[in-house]
Amino acid sequence: MSILIRVAGAVVRSVRRHQNKLMALLLLAIVLVGVRVWPHIPLSQHASSSTAVYDSRGKLLRLTLTSDDKYRIWVPLAQMPPALIDGVLLQEDQWFRYHAGFNPLSLVRGGWVTYVRGGNRQGGSTITMQLARLMYRLNTRTPAGKLRQVLRAIELELCYSKNDILEAYLNYAPYGRNIEGAGAASVVYFDKTVASATLPEALALAVIPQDPTRRLREETFATSAAPGAVDTINTRLSASRARLFERWIARHPEDAENTALMQLPLKLRPPQKLPFEAPHFVEQVLAEQRGAGRVDSRIATTLDLNMQKNIELQLRQYIQRQQARGVRNASALLLDTRDMGIKALVGSVDYFDSSIAGQVNGTLAKRSPGSTLKPLLYALAMDEGLLHPMTVLRDVPTSFGPFTPENFDGRFLGPITATDALIRSRNIPAVAISAKLARPNFYEFLRNAGISRMASEQYYGLGLVLGGGEVSMQELARLYAMLANRGEMRSVRLTSDAPQNIGVRLLSDEASFMTLDMLRQNPRPDDLLAHESARPPIYWKTGTSWGFHDAWTAGIFGPYVLVVWIGNFDNQANPAFIGIEAAAPLFFRIVDSIRAQDASLAEPVRTTPRNLKKVEVCLASGELPNAWCPQRGMTWFIPGRSPIRVSTIHRPIVVDARSGKPLCPPYGDIPTRTDVYEFWPSDMMRVFAQAGIPRRAPPAVDCSSGSADDGQAPQIGSPLRGSIYTLRAQHADEARVALSATVDASAQALYWFVDDGFVGSAKPGETLFWQPSSAGSFSVRAVDDHGRADQREVRVTRVE
Repeated sequence: MSILIRVAGAVVRSVRRHQNKLMALLLLAIVLVGVRVWPHIPLSQHASSSTAVYDSRGKLLRLTLTSDDKYRIWVPLAQMPPALIDGVLLQEDQWFRYHAGFNPLSLVRGGWVTYVRGGNRQGGSTITMQLARLMYRLNTRTPAGKLRQVLRAIELELCYSKNDILEAYLNYAPYGRNIEGAGAASVVYFDKTVASATLPEALALAVIPQDPTRRLREETFATSAAPGAVDTINTRLSASRARLFERWIARHPEDAENTALMQLPLKLRPPQKLPFEAPHFVEQVLAEQRGAGRVDSRIATTLDLNMQKNIELQLRQYIQRQQARGVRNASALLLDTRDMGIKALVGSVDYFDSSIAGQVNGTLAKRSPGSTLKPLLYALAMDEGLLHPMTVLRDVPTSFGPFTPENFDGRFLGPITATDALIRSRNIPAVAISAKLARPNFYEFLRNAGISRMASEQYYGLGLVLGGGEVSMQELARLYAMLANRGEMRSVRLTSDAPQNIGVRLLSDEASFMTLDMLRQNPRPDDLLAHESARPPIYWKTGTSWGFHDAWTAGIFGPYVLVVWIGNFDNQANPAFIGIEAAAPLFFRIVDSIRAQDASLAEPVRTTPRNLKKVEVCLASGELPNAWCPQRGMTWFIPGRSPIRVSTIHRPIVVDARSGKPLCPPYGDIPTRTDVYEFWPSDMMRVFAQAGIPRRAPPAVDCSSGSADDGQAPQIGSPLRGSIYTLRAQHADEARVALSATVDASAQALYWFVDDGFVGSAKPGETLFWQPSSAGSFSVRAVDDHGRADQREVRVTRVE
């Protein structure tokens, strides 16, 4: 007991005697712990990182430079291969886990060799000291610089863990030229992520930072100049790696079996051969990442590099052949309708050609689409019950208010089915359909589809469907993908991790199916003699903008949407920029090349919608056949939605069998026969006459036979619907409003009334003029001699 008391007393006296020192040590420990646990900026944030952009198959498209013009990809230590970590420690700093940032023995040895013996300069730096030099850009060739390096190394050891320091060193280590870090070096030299590096590659990466200048001289890659040769590491780098492997085997004897593997040539890719693929696409991906507030070090995209190169080749070859016609630039976009991923994007035919503004991404430029929007118009019209594929439309001179459209060829075809009007790109039927749309109209439909930067609806008017607005190639591809996806509008995807959103339905399944069936009947311009049925179907449409500024072809084949554009980014016109002549041949070249490239490419199963039926129609009118229709056919029909009425084009007239004159009942003993005539409206008859197409005019029937009254009512063409007529006070007595209407073939006279006041009569096709007596609103009515009528409201204003 007394011994314990004496020992305790001695301890107490010793503590009292050294309490200041103990308190100092305690405070120092608290400070050191506080420095470590105090939040510090992660070492990864001291430098920016490059971005490696890959295609859908893992092929590198581009490795970007950092803000300080370096190739640097920050890779967490957990993703570094163990062989690289152990190799670096074995090569650079075997005592890394045990020292406090510097190794005194190494510093003394380095100073003795460098300054006393005068040998080759040796720094004696630890991994932490090397990291300090790299991070803080220190000049360590002088004793003062070396001291600052040691102090910075100690600072790093105080603030960060050993794993943090090792991770930072592996991402800052020099690998020749402007390449920093094992992550970037592995991508540049071996075309793979550092995590997948093999043992020979990992040991090569371990020895390069010790002397990157000499171990990666130009002769490292000199063998690439020889035909059939590969780029391999040079003798100096190979010898350094072999020495490290000998030390490696001493610690890892199980890897002795890799000796033969280490003796094989190690292929290295020169930095100047880094890929620069799909530049417009990559720049769009990076821009969207920056816009979202993040740029990942690795981006996996939806692009297929094989398809990209194929389409680039087709564009280059086509433009070379067409330069004599002034065709110098083109863009193309390939979209996979299954996941809405962009598979190929060529923004211009040559990214590096400044004479064509090659760096402009043509797939994002807003251009007039010409007639490529017409399939959407017809689909919307079928959804609104205005027509079906065999509805007969009128391709005749027509005014829509102040707008009088013309066809591209300046001709009029008269009656034409909706299918033929679409594939032959007739403008007047398209405008007539657009004028009848409601809830939504075509402008509202495009806005709902996400077409950006549209002006007001009044700005475009009915010319919107003819290309009066502007869309980008990517927007147009989305619209066609909507048809392929049975009416669902989905977002375009650039990256593999982009969500596949559920689409928004803008068209019905039935209307989309019928529209594709109509487009399928569009014959290839280069396939006049071939059997189209032997080929997989292509659903396509061309477009030519006003003034020959843009030539388009857009279509669907297999699971893909392809859009091709030809023009100039400076908007210079060229008479050669016609969709069917300039863009369509390139479109089909690309389609054929993709089909040849992928022999397994097949047409997706396009099942017939359950609510879609086939009905018999009269081919002359596209309506249900009456008893006298001679030619009939089948068409798709949506019950309860598609227009349904009995055709009145063919009508019987009873005539005297001897004289051929029409008769009125009762016939008595007169021998009779029944002749069937085609009763076409007056505007159609004019077109037939202008085109030289003979049509037998039905005879005039003076009695009510009961058949002629089945015809169509007059359709007022003037005054214009929705227009306001203005009277000038000084010339009010000279102001006149033209009265004209299209009438049924059975009508022989047309009577005009204004507010129930009789104005006059006119023969079919004639124009009558009415002079308003004052300003106001008037009701104009046209009645034919069979009592069929049409009415229109007219507003007249008066100005001084």
